[in-house]
Amino acid sequence: MRKLKLDELNRATVDEFKVQDKLPVTVVLDNIRSMHNIGSVFRTSDGFAVEQLILCGISAQPPHREIEKTALGATQSISWKYYADTIEAVNELRAAGYKIIAIEQAENSIMLDSFIPVQGERYALIFGNEVNGVSDEVMKNIDACIEIPQFGTKHSFNIVVSAGIVLWDFFSKLHKP
Repeated sequence: MRKLKLDELNRATVDEFKVQDKLPVTVVLDNIRSMHNIGSVFRTSDGFAVEQLILCGISAQPPHREIEKTALGATQSISWKYYADTIEAVNELRAAGYKIIAIEQAENSIMLDSFIPVQGERYALIFGNEVNGVSDEVMKNIDACIEIPQFGTKHSFNIVVSAGIVLWDFFSKLHKP
């Protein structure tokens, strides 16, 4: 078996990416402290062709060298916005017709493997701070909460791992024939 060369991957250019169909998902980062995590979520969002990324609170914004280390140019392809207040972002997304979903461990959360996204629906997926998770204020303003099942001793996954798992799950469920 031979690994493919970059020019054999047939990836979209940034201009082609901007006009292609997108996964009906906006990723919201609620006070993410690590610029490497932010850059990695940009790159993961590009990989699954999400609509946009919203950075909130203490989350750093491009252009920044530390974000680019892991984004590897995805800050150029993914549309993004910044809000000082996550609730303001949530309110605007709700007004635009998005279903607001926190990715968190909470009472009455729905396990990811049980959640079925609806074709034609738009989703705002909120990922929280590396230590404190999705803020309590934001949790009071969501439509649903999805939890990633875990089977080991640790209490949570890294935010980038969580984003990858959830985005893959949404992508695979929404692109079934």
